[in-house]
Amino acid sequence: MKHVWMPSRRNASALLVCLVSAVAFAWDASAAQAQTSTAHPAAKGALVRKSHDDTNAAHSPELTLASLRPGRDGITKAERLFSKPESTADSGSSQLWRDLCAHETLSVIADSEGRIQQVTVARDSDFPGLESRKDCRVESNRVHWGTGHGLVIGDPSDRVVTLYGQPGSQGPSTKGGQKLELSYYAFDWAGPDVPQVMTVLCTPGQEGNAGRVVEITLAAPSL
Repeated sequence: MKHVWMPSRRNASALLVCLVSAVAFAWDASAAQAQTSTAHPAAKGALVRKSHDDTNAAHSPELTLASLRPGRDGITKAERLFSKPESTADSGSSQLWRDLCAHETLSVIADSEGRIQQVTVARDSDFPGLESRKDCRVESNRVHWGTGHGLVIGDPSDRVVTLYGQPGSQGPSTKGGQKLELSYYAFDWAGPDVPQVMTVLCTPGQEGNAGRVVEITLAAPSL
């Protein structure tokens, strides 16, 4: 007759405790692994975002305005990008384009060799309102006439600091009788091969509201 081992009540209780402990340990290990697998990407993403913020545009010089790089690009590039200018002066070394839809002007000054020395984008004083035109494209030239880091006419003035940090100097200014605030940035710390000077004119803030960007100028180091 085959003998079957039957555990005593004492042995059965000990065995049950061991089984429960093993299951609990396995459950805790599985939960910890799942928590790590879900939490790690988020933590990694946070690190990536922090690293991105630490190396944002505020730590970089501005190189272009309206897709033009002063000191490097020729005035022929502006003509190729924006077709025939609306007006020229100084034997063609100074040219101006007007965006009737965005109410903005783009002016370019070049040296005697045709190399661009200064680019200015400004709100068009001839069209101060925001009246619509049926023949205007939705996108207009707004993006194309912004800085390399994305600053455009009409942006809140506090976005200038967000993109470029605190200016080297700041103070009141006027244009056409309008009171404005001028921010001056010198990028000489970036070396002699990049545009080193940018000025931004903004309307003053009122009643807790930020002012607005009305003019941006980027110039080569020679100016």
